[in-house]
Amino acid sequence: MATILFKGIAARSLTTRLTSSSYYGMRYTTKVSNDTDTHDDFKPTNKVENSGTSLSSIIEQDVKDNPVMIYMKGVPDFPQCGFSSLAVKVLKQYDVPLSARNILQDPEVKDAVKAFSHWPTFPQVFIKGEFIGGSDIVLSMHQSGELKEKLKDVVSKQ
Repeated sequence: MATILFKGIAARSLTTRLTSSSYYGMRYTTKVSNDTDTHDDFKPTNKVENSGTSLSSIIEQDVKDNPVMIYMKGVPDFPQCGFSSLAVKVLKQYDVPLSARNILQDPEVKDAVKAFSHWPTFPQVFIKGEFIGGSDIVLSMHQSGELKEKLKDVVSKQ
C-alpha cells in the first residue's frame, strides 16, 4: 500500500503494481491502479484480448489474406530500422501490393510473430502465405532473380 500525498494532505491509499525499465541509465516506471473505484473506461485494455481473437489467428489471417505481408519496425512509408527499410525498398521495386504491421506498436504482436514463424529477427516477409525470411534473404532472392519468379503472379498495385 502506498499513501499518496498531495500538498501535504494524505490521500487515500492505493495498491499499485510497478513496472520499471531502464533506458540509457534513466529509469522509467509505470503504475497500474488496482483501485476498485476506478471506472472500467479508464482501465487499460488489450483490444485483441477483449475481442476473443488470438494473436496467432490474426497473424495467420494476415499471411493468408495478403500476397506480400511484412512484419517490420515502422511502416513501409516510414521504416524505423535499416533492415526494415531495405526489405521495403527491394519489395517496392516489384510494384506489388505490400501489407505491413508495425511490431513496435505492440510487443505481444512481435512475440506472436516470432512464435508463428519460428524466426527471431525482424523484418519478417511472407509471400503468398510462405515465410521467406528477413531483409538479407529478400535481397539475396532479388539479386538471384528468385524473388521476381516468386512474385510473378502477384497482382500489381492499381
